[in-house]
Amino acid sequence: MATSVLDVPATMKAVSYSAYGGGAEGLQHVELPVPKPRKDEVLVKVEACSINPIDWKVQKGFMKPVLPYKFPHVPGADIAGMVISVGPGVTTFVPGDKVVSCLGRAGGGLAEYAIAPTSTTIKRRHEVTPIYGSAMGISGFTALQSVRNSANIDIEGRSKETKNLLIRAASGGVGTLAVQIAKLGGAHVTVTCSPQNFELLKSLGADEVLDCNVPDEAAPESPSGKKYDVIINCGPHRPFPQYKSQLAHSGFVIDLNPSPKGFMTTALNALSLSKQKYFPFMHIPNSVDMYLLFNLLHLKKIKLVIDSTYPLAKAQEAWARCMEGHAVGKIVISICEPLQSIPHVSSPIPSPRSSLPRT
Repeated sequence: MATSVLDVPATMKAVSYSAYGGGAEGLQHVELPVPKPRKDEVLVKVEACSINPIDWKVQKGFMKPVLPYKFPHVPGADIAGMVISVGPGVTTFVPGDKVVSCLGRAGGGLAEYAIAPTSTTIKRRHEVTPIYGSAMGISGFTALQSVRNSANIDIEGRSKETKNLLIRAASGGVGTLAVQIAKLGGAHVTVTCSPQNFELLKSLGADEVLDCNVPDEAAPESPSGKKYDVIINCGPHRPFPQYKSQLAHSGFVIDLNPSPKGFMTTALNALSLSKQKYFPFMHIPNSVDMYLLFNLLHLKKIKLVIDSTYPLAKAQEAWARCMEGHAVGKIVISICEPLQSIPHVSSPIPSPRSSLPRT
């Protein structure tokens, strides 16, 4: 039986859609029953939820065979809030804990209450606001795992090798974090972005900034004259051959927005003798990486860039802004005012780790 610290209403305000397509106009403001946490779940009073491109892509039907599970669907995966009740057997959280969570494929974040799995939920430091807490999630996982795991860049900076890295379309939520994480590992980072974002990307550590609006089908040449060891594509998909001329002999592309043809390219790479490779990327939410990311934030080794914030009543505007593809950093929707913690029931937040964990 779930235990709760506050009386929970029977219904809640939420934003959902009932069919594929429709864009921002397809979103509806609805009243839904407040869900109940089951085993290994907690009920969170949502204070903020960020919007990710995957949200509108799912609505558009890009992942139609598997998402959403059913309609109506409440989107939103990255939330910050306070635990209101816990499911049976949950011992790692208690009502009153301030948390951040990645809800995964189930979504549910654009609502006053959301069910969060304990496996991808962590306690939130007091200095982390709901806006910043909700802005990490998918963008943080993608930036960290593409740089550390896929590009094999040691973010503790212990590698003697300096990799030459291109991050394409780097001014979004993923790119702004990926630049900083790659610099922790000593990489030489070239980025493409719009000219108005040059100074921002330089301030985040980019060594070279190039105009993403130049009409050139090939990957841009590095001003350093070196070929790229790794290209991370944060922008729309481009065919692998367009990158090859600027890749090092054993260089590879990590595509965060792969197309069906991209998966075919990966298969063909596996059969060919070419050392240049193409890899479609999928992030893996987990609490260890979430702790790591927020520890880096706490130590001021990385920072989050917020494009804009909206109230829940203007969720359609936030959705449209995300679909435009011009956001600089993250778009966040504020669901409710931050709630006061309840000290006598809230369990402590782990102290900062002395070293950066590896997975």
